[in-house]
Amino acid sequence: MKIITLLNEKGGVGKTTISVHLAAGLAIKGHRVLLVDADAQGHATVMLGLSKEPGLYDLLVRNTPFQKTVRPVSPEVYEIPGQPVEGALYVLPSNVETRNISTSINNPLAVRDKFLQLENAIDIVVFDTSPTPSLLHGSIALATDGILIPTLCEILAFDGVRESLLHRDSFINKKQSLGLGSVALLGIIPTRFKQQTLEHSEMLEELQGAFGEIVWDPIHDRIIWSEAARAYRPTFSYAPGTHAARDAWAMVDRAEEAILNVTS
Repeated sequence: MKIITLLNEKGGVGKTTISVHLAAGLAIKGHRVLLVDADAQGHATVMLGLSKEPGLYDLLVRNTPFQKTVRPVSPEVYEIPGQPVEGALYVLPSNVETRNISTSINNPLAVRDKFLQLENAIDIVVFDTSPTPSLLHGSIALATDGILIPTLCEILAFDGVRESLLHRDSFINKKQSLGLGSVALLGIIPTRFKQQTLEHSEMLEELQGAFGEIVWDPIHDRIIWSEAARAYRPTFSYAPGTHAARDAWAMVDRAEEAILNVTS
């Protein structure tokens, strides 16, 4: 089992959109995937047509078992027309109670200890996180094998990347001190990219200059992304064959390769 976390300490950069598309795409490709909504806004939960509820809070604070907190997602919600889903997708939902987890647990290994129970049942866990750092972020980090950082090609979003990388370094030090391995940086994903704007083009070049091949191909800003979100479907399910769907699927392909190569 691999645990992957979407991280950026700035809101509005596309973490939830990437999380949902990544989890759904990996399920289509044959993996058993659990998407964990670790943001009190519960948007990853809602994007897959589910109701907000305190699933993560119940799991970590009330010690409710996975069987009573995890929700299966029907393949009809995310499948590509004419292409059968080979795996399975589940969601651990969130609501406003998620913000109270940090003050309600005192074991920094709470997430790791709990999710080890899924070792033989789930192939890949994807955490969608809030932009605000908390003790919950630290506990998630100690369970994480690799992180993905979505970012806008704008200066303030870059500051979120820098802060996220600084925290990754502290996560690595803490994990290694506990003998739990490292946290791999799998990729930085430019999102909502506007190729026709000078700012986005220059910022992308700056990002590539600083991080090289770890910067993935940008996901272009297209109206189909918001249309698919309103329909509670991933772009490759809502509008297969569009440029947006191709961008999303290329991201899933690259993420799968990176995840399968990461060392737990």
